[in-house]
Amino acid sequence: MKNIVIFASGSGTNAQNICEKFKDNTKVKVAALFCNNPKAKVIERMKQFDVPVHLFSKEDFKNEEKFKSELAQYTPDLIVLAGFLWLIPSYLVNAYPKQIINIHPALLPKFGGKGMYGHFVHEAVLKKKEKEHGITIHFVNEKYDEGSPIFQAKFEVKKTDTIEDVQKQIALLEMQYFPEAILRVLGI
Repeated sequence: MKNIVIFASGSGTNAQNICEKFKDNTKVKVAALFCNNPKAKVIERMKQFDVPVHLFSKEDFKNEEKFKSELAQYTPDLIVLAGFLWLIPSYLVNAYPKQIINIHPALLPKFGGKGMYGHFVHEAVLKKKEKEHGITIHFVNEKYDEGSPIFQAKFEVKKTDTIEDVQKQIALLEMQYFPEAILRVLGI
């Protein structure tokens, strides 16, 4: 059995989708959710899957030994960032090489980096009149959105598309491809 630990900061639609996909899987288990936002909707979403939730603060995250110890109790084979907004510290990247992945709502290297998440990405894509948009699933390193890509999926941006239109397309791609990429990285 391969253990996944999800890191999330917000509503948790990707985290919920991952839990749904793997709830009856005999090879993959969502072992825990690590969340840095006590008001995040993802916490409520995890209850239906009996996934333990571990809340942590910025101070906890900076305390290498304590944080690594708390994470290690779930023996993660893969750490999945599903809407997690903080930069992953070097100590975690080094402790879990090629075992931390992220999903980004853009075709990296375009529209990545600090502050480029959610609607900020989509606004930038529309403002630049990009002809295509999509998602990138990538390994995590010490810099925002600069890890090696694992997978990209894209769609054509129409001149009439609004931010809401683009968000819906991105959500469809995320729901379809994130669980598949997780299986691929785990070698399943």
